[in-house]
Amino acid sequence: MPGFCIRFMKIKLPQEFQPELLKSLKTYNKEKFMADLMAGLIVGIVALPLAIAFGIASGVTPEKGIYTAIIAGFIISFLGGSTVQIGGPTGAFIVIVYGIVEQYGMQGLAIATVLAGMMLLLMGFMKLGAIIKFIPYPIVVGFTSGIALTIFSTQIKDFFGLTTPPLPSGFIEKWGVYFEHFASINWWAALVALLSVVIIVLTPKISRKIPGSLVALVVMTVVGYLLKEYAGITSIETIGDRFIINSELPEIEQIPISLESIRILFPAAFTIAMLGAIESLLSATVADGVTGKRHNSNMELVAQGVANIVTPFFGGIPATGAIARTMTNINNGGRTPVAGIVHALVLLLVVLFLGDLTRHIPMACLAGVLVVVAYNMSEWRIFVSLVKQSISTRAVLLTTFLLTVIFDLTIAIGVGLLLAVFSFLKRMNEATQVSRTTGSINITKEMESTSGKTQDEILHLPNGVEVYEIEGPFFFGVANKFDEVMRDIHGKSHIRIIRMRKVPFIDSTGLNNLETLCRNSIKEKKQVILSGVNSDVREKVEQSAIPGIIGQENICDNIHLAVERAVQIDNELKEKQQENA
Repeated sequence: MPGFCIRFMKIKLPQEFQPELLKSLKTYNKEKFMADLMAGLIVGIVALPLAIAFGIASGVTPEKGIYTAIIAGFIISFLGGSTVQIGGPTGAFIVIVYGIVEQYGMQGLAIATVLAGMMLLLMGFMKLGAIIKFIPYPIVVGFTSGIALTIFSTQIKDFFGLTTPPLPSGFIEKWGVYFEHFASINWWAALVALLSVVIIVLTPKISRKIPGSLVALVVMTVVGYLLKEYAGITSIETIGDRFIINSELPEIEQIPISLESIRILFPAAFTIAMLGAIESLLSATVADGVTGKRHNSNMELVAQGVANIVTPFFGGIPATGAIARTMTNINNGGRTPVAGIVHALVLLLVVLFLGDLTRHIPMACLAGVLVVVAYNMSEWRIFVSLVKQSISTRAVLLTTFLLTVIFDLTIAIGVGLLLAVFSFLKRMNEATQVSRTTGSINITKEMESTSGKTQDEILHLPNGVEVYEIEGPFFFGVANKFDEVMRDIHGKSHIRIIRMRKVPFIDSTGLNNLETLCRNSIKEKKQVILSGVNSDVREKVEQSAIPGIIGQENICDNIHLAVERAVQIDNELKEKQQENA
């Protein structure tokens, strides 16, 4: 192991794609290892009931949830861009995974997960980590709250021990079945579930070091076993009654990826990728706020991508950064990725040597655990506060929430991202202004002024010279706004100075509209002069046809030169008119 660490430390990688483990090992010591060891042990124990619960709720077997926590947890800690991130299956994926398994089976889930991993890997290498963070908060809260409500609705049957026919996938239809069969409630199962919730809620008040979900799991498993063996109560369903627990390591599975399967499963894969990226980076950001460190978002996406590509080959399900387990890691002293690796090894040992004991865990207890998870995910206080804000915020929040609950997460994230784009374009369009000036310009406080004078500096414009100033990015969302302003102008100007000192960038649509304006102006015998074009924008302008249309000499560095050029052109026009007269 020491020799491996030394070789690993010597690996040369670009700075932006160096795993945090590589950096942490450079200053690693015995004290850090002991802290990481204790944190990893506790997080591994905490992750066990959650991995089992998430696996079952997702429509797969319990061990697949544990396999995911082991393999993905190891890879995310080994390659990740956060020092404390703990990866594995999470509640956010339950809804989408369940839907994929129900419609396309386990092979479909494996294909979708691998595709999602490739997308995450690509996002990381394209350095899109920072962009993911700009998804509007109402969208994140909307689909998170929607997922929480959906998870809660999936646990009602096991929570109350109801006897029902196969449950429909639709939210409304599912609740219809619940109400129809609520008379079949199993009071022993309901008692186990309620006691599990009480234990989870009360445990932190006694000790924050011991996870409430683990205490509930142990206590209710013992209680259920005693009731069955000594009181003859056999109506409390356990994991072993529903699943055959496999305590062996998984074999490598074949995943038949084809163009047809990619076409069918691409939307689901995109949803998994986006959800995984958002949740992992949110988790890492929350962790940064506690530890005072800064994660590498691009490397985190790379690690998430590799984890989701590898895990399906061992029967695993989608994985991402888990906020609850990450915070448990931090609170128990974990400060390097070694703690996450220890957590994965602890789960591996549990599977190999204690896996058979998991069959005694009551399903009602797991339902209680997931009900608490759903409550914590709901963020209902934040949801209520956002509802009280602006109409646009309320519309985005409720639309994303309702689409998540009534339809599915694929539609919700797709529409949510569109809403995010439209919201961004609306704000940028409002931020970009186009103004018109004639007569004179007061440039005393402007950056373009190079005279160094302290008194008012006013530039006088000749008759027939108009100045149009664009303030803000000149992209496709604003280009039409600029066209409308220009069409509304019916002046008799023969020279147009377009000031672009406050244009940080221009895209192809903005460039095309500017080029069209220049062509139309020349046809109307109106000269266009560009002023204050920054280096980035100027480079794009130089690559277009604009210099050939208006002349290279009419692209000026500042307003002084632009006005001087306008005066020169105006004088030349007057001389020609006198000659013609």
